Amino acid sequence: MGQGAINPAAAGVIPWWRNRRLIPWLVQGVAGLALLVLVAFLVGNLVRNLTSAGLLLSWSWLGNPAGFDVSETLLPFNAGLPYWRALAAGLVNTVRVVLAGLVGATVLGTLVGVASFSSNGLLRRLARVYVELIRNIPLLLQLVFWYFVVFLALPGGREAIQLPGMVLAKSGLFLIRPELVNGVWQAPLRLTVEFGALLTGLVTYTAAFIAEVVRGGVASVSKGQWEAARSLGFSPLQTLRRIVLPQALRVIVPGLNSQYISLAKNSSLAVACGYTDLYSVAETTLNQTGRAVEVVLILLAAYLVIDLLISALMNGLNQLVQIRER
Repeated sequence: MGQGAINPAAAGVIPWWRNRRLIPWLVQGVAGLALLVLVAFLVGNLVRNLTSAGLLLSWSWLGNPAGFDVSETLLPFNAGLPYWRALAAGLVNTVRVVLAGLVGATVLGTLVGVASFSSNGLLRRLARVYVELIRNIPLLLQLVFWYFVVFLALPGGREAIQLPGMVLAKSGLFLIRPELVNGVWQAPLRLTVEFGALLTGLVTYTAAFIAEVVRGGVASVSKGQWEAARSLGFSPLQTLRRIVLPQALRVIVPGLNSQYISLAKNSSLAVACGYTDLYSVAETTLNQTGRAVEVVLILLAAYLVIDLLISALMNGLNQLVQIRER
């Protein structure tokens, strides 16, 4: 080496293959490129197969009259409206049961999880039996049980279950001043047995998993917190509400995220209860139009958006409940 040459190692210059900052970026770039190549191959293969079968991707059929009715929906719909309106009605039904299920499962799961720490031995055992029983029975079987064995077996007419402000009958749940007219119950707000069976099944099933998440979060709080609260004269309920649960949230929230997403995906089993959700409408649309690829893409996009929204909200909540050290 001549006098004017500079040794890279002596000058402090690190070769690119030993640069710990550069290598991760290179690895990610290569992995991303490989993923793009794979996606391009799959899309190209799909287009070639569709072309050979004479079924190029088309979305014009979304404007054609659907020709079928949606049994229940918050979005007005009739058979003369286009397919996109039918899919929108199904999506509204899916979002409706998912939102109600998230609230119900959270409340029930929290109560069962907290009951695992009750001083009452019977209540603790009942909570454990509920969790172990519900978690080990497939959700599909539970939905069939709730629909055919429970809700369809309800009495009707004057023999219906009548409570203050509500009536539970074979024709549905009637709320806000229900009255019997010519042997048929009527009310300003009616929930069908299909919706009730699906919601009950999703809530009881998901709540069993949420109960375990809550139990793990509460168990992560040291016993010293309980003892300190007891020495200050706090009741067990006050200790849970003011001291234990606020600290346990940093462990509970990440676990809730996965359970909420599972509930949203499990709502597609609504077909077992006869509830007209997005999946049910999409299945009917596919049978009538034969546009399998387009319908599946719509389903994938819809459930992906729902799950991503749940995940984004829960990630934001997770940042709020994390303990920040000073």
